[in-house]
Amino acid sequence: MTRYPESLIEKIKHAPVDPGCYLYKNKQGKIIYVGKAKNLANRVKSYFVNPHSKDPKTQSLVKRIADVEFIVTLSEIEALILENTLIKQHRPRYNVFLRDDKTFPYIRITNEPYPRAFITRRLINDGSKYYGPYTDARAIRDTLRIIKKAFTVRTCKFRLDNETVQAKKVKLCLQYHIHNCEGPCQKLISKEEYDTMISKLEAFLKGDLSEVVNYLQRKMESASEKLLFELAARYRDNINLLQHYAKRQSVEFMDFKDRDFINIFLEGDTCVGVVIRVRHGKMLGKDTIFLEGISDVEQTEIMRNFIQQYYNQSQLVPEEINVNIYPSEQDILQKWLANNRHGSVKITRPAREEKLRLMRLAEKNARIHLQEYLIKKSQAENYIPKTLQQLQTDLSLTQLPKRIEAFDISNIQGKYAVASLVTFYNARPQKSEYRRFKIKTVKGIDDFAMMAEVVRRRYSRQIKEQKELPDLILIDGGKGQLSAVREILKSLNLDKIALAGLAKKLDEIFLPDQNIPLSLSRDSIALLLLQRIRDEAHRFAITYHRNLRGHGEIDSILNHIPGLGSKKRQVLWSSFGTISKMRSASIEDLSRINGIGPKLADIIWNYLHHS
Repeated sequence: MTRYPESLIEKIKHAPVDPGCYLYKNKQGKIIYVGKAKNLANRVKSYFVNPHSKDPKTQSLVKRIADVEFIVTLSEIEALILENTLIKQHRPRYNVFLRDDKTFPYIRITNEPYPRAFITRRLINDGSKYYGPYTDARAIRDTLRIIKKAFTVRTCKFRLDNETVQAKKVKLCLQYHIHNCEGPCQKLISKEEYDTMISKLEAFLKGDLSEVVNYLQRKMESASEKLLFELAARYRDNINLLQHYAKRQSVEFMDFKDRDFINIFLEGDTCVGVVIRVRHGKMLGKDTIFLEGISDVEQTEIMRNFIQQYYNQSQLVPEEINVNIYPSEQDILQKWLANNRHGSVKITRPAREEKLRLMRLAEKNARIHLQEYLIKKSQAENYIPKTLQQLQTDLSLTQLPKRIEAFDISNIQGKYAVASLVTFYNARPQKSEYRRFKIKTVKGIDDFAMMAEVVRRRYSRQIKEQKELPDLILIDGGKGQLSAVREILKSLNLDKIALAGLAKKLDEIFLPDQNIPLSLSRDSIALLLLQRIRDEAHRFAITYHRNLRGHGEIDSILNHIPGLGSKKRQVLWSSFGTISKMRSASIEDLSRINGIGPKLADIIWNYLHHS
């Protein structure tokens, strides 16, 4: 039975009854789950009532809870907004989240007197408007091309407030002279006219192409009446560009409503969501997004998380969202979406044939993308570097050596003897699994016994903790080291693990039960891999050895200075690090060290310079 900390039990007992968010943390203080509730006390207590009856994912979560934090909000909708923000910020292990949500681009229209429009991946809560996310590369390219051609919105980063514009502090740039900007910095376009252009740009981003075409038509006619034929021709070309763009969009509905069609499709522990966007009766594009953390999660909960994260801070919330699965907490979700849209939003499942046709299209796309993703994932998991295949062949190994662990010993006349272990997986170093050892049981110079000690300590612990064992053990040395290690492996019933020794002199490979070492050609990719692993183990060992040796030598010299105790030696070591730095210090420098006055500083200085 899981024992929970007393502090956690007390927090749960006195949990607030208000709406808000709860953050579960593990023993290390890391947030592992973020949830929201209408009544925090009831929701949190429910996790600990009959935990064994919960689904496997919840059982795993509850076992790891060591602390909980509460954030109270004024309403359940505010809790929903905060939950989404916290999930994006902390990406907890047990939450569902969009796999690549941080990389999706948006089009941002800034909150300035003369706004700018550009692509961004950062969402800043400063009143700017965000249109997206865009997951279709073609859609974002087309959108950018039309914005640049049809809308002469400024691109400079100057803060153009009314005072700056009135004083004309900013000079005209090249963009004005090549007709890509209307020159708001020099009051060559009125604030009202600039705002109208921005509103038409927003209409375009929302999918209302007819409104934009009518706007450009009026601009073209006005330029023609003023005999500005070159400008009129540019408006004409932009109108043609928009009309060509509109022809590519198939008309799906005659009521011209804004709709989205969302289909989530699951296979095993992988889930993909496809969103087909329809604006003013025309299909504008498709977004495909993969989700993580969906294992043992209800489909209704997955749909809620998907909708919540997809529409977060987006200005493209439609009035109708068609789904293949109703989301959990649908009423709260609809209210939250309505707040974002500033108008009513309905979540529904399609029944009419014209809507079902688009939902089937979304499902078909989801199936295709999920299949492609699973194929790529399988290829990545089953990828075997050629070096490992060659190594298996050259050493006649029964098993592919995907995980290789290598040992190296470093010592000088038996002093500060240490060992290193490096791990390579799929021919790549796994530095988080490197280990260092101080030799404990061997006195004097005995590399064979040292290697045996380290191997015994390493794999005794691996067996005890039921951790992964290597496919191949590589040691730095020849037959002697190999025999010592083999005996240890036999005593641990690990003699089936492949074993090899690589000698430094001739780079000969020693194998058990073979008297003659194996010699591979100098350019063999298998030999190059073994050399790389052997050299990495040696580098890791020698670095550790130098650190210990340097510390030890300093201590041995400082031990002979009268009046210098162990604590003051440690202070000196921490302050200078090396004897040469201590020698280069003046008596005044030494006396400034905490605990070392002028008298002791003089003794230290004299000893270091005259001893």
